[in-house]
Amino acid sequence: MKHIFRKIFCLFIIVFYLITAAFSQKVGVVLSGGGASGLAHIGVLKALEENHIPIDYVNGTSIGAFVAAMYASGYTPTQIETIVLSEDFNNWVYGNIDKKFVYYFKKKDNNASWISLKLSLDTTLQTNLPTNLVSPAPIDFALMESMAPAGAAANYNFDSLFIPFRCVAADIESKSTVVFKSGDLAEAVRASISYPFYLKPITVEGKLLFDGGIYNNFPSNVMYEQCFPDIIIGSNVSGNVTHPDEDNLLSQLKAMLINRNNQEVQCPNGIIIEPKVGSSTFDFSNPKAQIDSGYVAANRQIENIKSRIARRSDPEMLNAKRKAFFSKEPALVFGDIFIDGLKEGQSGYVRGVLRKKGKVTPLTKFKPAYFRLAEDDKIKQIYPKAKFNPQKGNYDLFLKMKKERDVVAEMGGNISNRPISEIFAAFEYKYLGNIGISTMVNGYFGKLYASAQAKMRFDFPFTVPFYIEPMITFNRWDFYNSSNLFFEDVKPAYLIQNDQYAYLNLAMPISNKDKLVVGGGIAKITDEYYLSPSFTIHDTADRTTFDMITAHMSFERNTLNRKQYATQGTYFGLKARYVQGEEYTKPGSTSTLPPSRDIHEWVQFKILYDKYYKQKGTIRMGVYAEGVHIQSLNSTNIFFNNYTATILSSPAFQPISESKTLFQPNFRAHTYIAFGLKNIITFKNTIDLRIEGYYYQPYRQLEQNADNSTSYSKPFLRRYLIGSVSLVGHTPIGPLSASVNYYYQEPKPFSFLFHFGYILFNKKATD
Repeated sequence: MKHIFRKIFCLFIIVFYLITAAFSQKVGVVLSGGGASGLAHIGVLKALEENHIPIDYVNGTSIGAFVAAMYASGYTPTQIETIVLSEDFNNWVYGNIDKKFVYYFKKKDNNASWISLKLSLDTTLQTNLPTNLVSPAPIDFALMESMAPAGAAANYNFDSLFIPFRCVAADIESKSTVVFKSGDLAEAVRASISYPFYLKPITVEGKLLFDGGIYNNFPSNVMYEQCFPDIIIGSNVSGNVTHPDEDNLLSQLKAMLINRNNQEVQCPNGIIIEPKVGSSTFDFSNPKAQIDSGYVAANRQIENIKSRIARRSDPEMLNAKRKAFFSKEPALVFGDIFIDGLKEGQSGYVRGVLRKKGKVTPLTKFKPAYFRLAEDDKIKQIYPKAKFNPQKGNYDLFLKMKKERDVVAEMGGNISNRPISEIFAAFEYKYLGNIGISTMVNGYFGKLYASAQAKMRFDFPFTVPFYIEPMITFNRWDFYNSSNLFFEDVKPAYLIQNDQYAYLNLAMPISNKDKLVVGGGIAKITDEYYLSPSFTIHDTADRTTFDMITAHMSFERNTLNRKQYATQGTYFGLKARYVQGEEYTKPGSTSTLPPSRDIHEWVQFKILYDKYYKQKGTIRMGVYAEGVHIQSLNSTNIFFNNYTATILSSPAFQPISESKTLFQPNFRAHTYIAFGLKNIITFKNTIDLRIEGYYYQPYRQLEQNADNSTSYSKPFLRRYLIGSVSLVGHTPIGPLSASVNYYYQEPKPFSFLFHFGYILFNKKATD
């Protein structure tokens, strides 16, 4: 009898142990690398939580490290999904600064550059190839913002996060895997996602670290050896990486860099989920499909998972645990700032840009100032790291920075089927101290347009920042009508216009998107032309010289996404200019008018509005509006000696690229309004079909009298139209465009223009 009871007791103990073991199973989840495909991990976590599968540990590599860290920080899978589907995430992965933080005040004037080469004067003409395709500034700040509070709440021990966490990075010098189990959470994730040539690597404790997938793309061994789970659930998308192609460099780099070995779960009781996602490594254009793929793949295995894991998580207890963890997170408020990598004066400039006042700075005030610093052309690199200071109750901010190289050389221009081709070159020297100084020179060299400009910019990072900019510019326009070939010219130039000016500008920001500029200076405009189209090589041209002093004020707001052929954003400009000067005209052999010398004085007002209404999608709409008015300030009118000289001194309506290269008297007037509509069909964000139409209405047209003098027409006597259909491809160095254009009542109303590069110029004296 005792023997029977002993057997029953032993059986009871065994059953009790098995039941207890089943209900105390520890579950680890491993998330692989895989680029954009790794967003499928979010769907996997979502399915596990919905089915109350407990997750006791989580780790990952690369994109898997990011998703795992977000989950370990207390974010729900639904919250992570919301973040990934947002515009913010799109900016992070493509290196774009949020439009509301783009600092127009720091933008340089648009020019025709294609490429830039940065050099350093303190080395032997040293140059470096770029180490990253996208700017790390947005993702660096986002990781700090989203993970610093969780790291502080865990006292920088990853076992004390909402869910214990591990991630891996690659030390390419020692050719080994680095496992993060403590320290700065954002820094650990940043190291793990540093995909070579895509995102710049970072240095942690003296080691230059890259994407963890180089040596361990599925770190189930790290989970098994460091967390000791009873069962591991692995979500692996690394099998979606395509095989190398002899004509695809990126696929070859992936095959060389990413380790696809050890994709088995390092646990005798493991389960693998393999979402089937067909996106490329850096294609984050459809995150919803990737997330759904992971959700479907996990649900296909959910019954198998439930049969292997007896435990279930309680949603109410899980929510309570999240709330308790969030309650321990200190608010992200910055106290002391420590700058590493810059000299003392340079650090003073940085503090001025950040505008830090008082003892603490909340995140909402610090963030705009940070991105102003990230956009500063004198700063090459900035990496933020926030560490909670329990004595002060705020975060010490550590900024690891590098100054931009001293010299920037730019090359570019335009190649066209019309004789408007040109070469552009520019050099800039940058000095960073307590103030920022830039010295810039550029030149355009072409048949239609030639120019040279030199200017300096002194940036003062005060409470109200401003810059002072002296400049001197020489422009030469050679309009002609005898040739449509590149270099052939069988007659003297029909019209040559030169302007030279020396201006001093003072500018300050009104907000992130706009700036106010005031300035003035002296200018000289010289025009050489023939009043009759019937001229020979023996004829002499009329010559009009206008020496002037001028003052100007302008307000500009600019969020356009491209310097030419924009498809997103808004430009608004409001400009006023005062002009007073002396005109002297010396007639040529084709003129019937006598020489003249006159004083002219006027004010000129211009308003321009260019807006694109739809930011995403295939079809985008745009509107354009422009208005100009010139008012004489003396008793005489502002007509010059003859009609051509008057037309040349008048504002021109030039809404499309080709019109900026043409001399069209019908589209010049002292007062006019104009409107335009744009319909843009975009294919894959790189090819646009643009259909544009513009209506131009001069108030009183400038009319040529029989003796070549000028008079006004009746108000609103005529109106004109411009139309354009163009196919534009956006290449990494510039636009490639083919267009058919129409100009109402021009001698040749239709034209065809092909060009590669930018049709952009230095500003004219009266712009």
